[in-house]
Amino acid sequence: MTAMTTLPATLAMSGKIPGIDLHMHSKASDGALSPTELMHLCLERGLGRVALTDHDTVNGVAEARQAADELGIGLLPAAELSTQWTNIGVHVVAMMPEGEQSIIQDEHNPLRQMLDTLWEARSTRAYTIAERLERKGLTNALERARACAGGRLAIGRPHFAAALVEAGMVDDIKMAFKRYLGAGKVGDVRLHWPEFSDVVRAIVAGGGIAVLAHPLRYELTRRRLVLLLDEFMAAGGEAVELCNGHQNDDSTRDLARLLEERQLYASVGSDFHKPGGPLAPGTFSPLPRCRVAPIWTHPRLVPWIDATEASTQRIITQRQALEASYAANQHDSTKEGDA
Repeated sequence: MTAMTTLPATLAMSGKIPGIDLHMHSKASDGALSPTELMHLCLERGLGRVALTDHDTVNGVAEARQAADELGIGLLPAAELSTQWTNIGVHVVAMMPEGEQSIIQDEHNPLRQMLDTLWEARSTRAYTIAERLERKGLTNALERARACAGGRLAIGRPHFAAALVEAGMVDDIKMAFKRYLGAGKVGDVRLHWPEFSDVVRAIVAGGGIAVLAHPLRYELTRRRLVLLLDEFMAAGGEAVELCNGHQNDDSTRDLARLLEERQLYASVGSDFHKPGGPLAPGTFSPLPRCRVAPIWTHPRLVPWIDATEASTQRIITQRQALEASYAANQHDSTKEGDA
């Protein structure tokens, strides 16, 4: 393994990790930007290594890769898979360090089969919602929802809500959920996700690296968090998102201790969905000082890290130069204002 000057080999020092974000979404699922637009935003943000982790699909990876290659960004193919664990929804990121093509082209690959199962469940749900809303008077419900989805491949209740508003059946999105799409209403079609351990095993058997996504968001007691981590490990999971977006520092440090005890890798990501929100690409809480191995030291990710070192250095340097220039201009403007 070569020396990595943009990424620390250990987390012995706490702080911000430059140039990397391993959890983001595009229009291929529920993000606001196309994969191409997302890669351009990543470049603006000084990111040289990114993972596209759309929900239950890799349909945006090819477009993202083309843009990333043109911009000099290292793209890691991935997907965020939906699961059920003790009646709560839990997400697991499937990283594909050797690429997604060999996985999705093999109909017998367990990860490919799991992705097919999940996407079929989402599609079936959309058709069911559309049929129910048509019986309530929303003609061409599915086509209307697709139009409201603005090019997204995944269609959900918010898009049907927008369709109801456009059709004049309700005044606003809130009323659409209150009358048609909220809990217990006609458009409230439940998705029954595969079991957590089954999804983790499919990722591993299919050639992916399983990463438990944002475990602190599930609001589990510490005892249940330990149970989740242990079940994750037993199924073959290797990494956990130690920092995802903004987190409580004490909870993050406690999670780090749990990962260290289990020798699990630590991943990081913003879970970016749309511009203007609190979490831009590359935004996540500082990593705590700990002995947890960062995921970029995983043997299967090291070749990708090494191959993208020079381009990442260049991107970070350009970003720093822009920030310095902006700061200097602001300083000059302040001096002129004081004159």
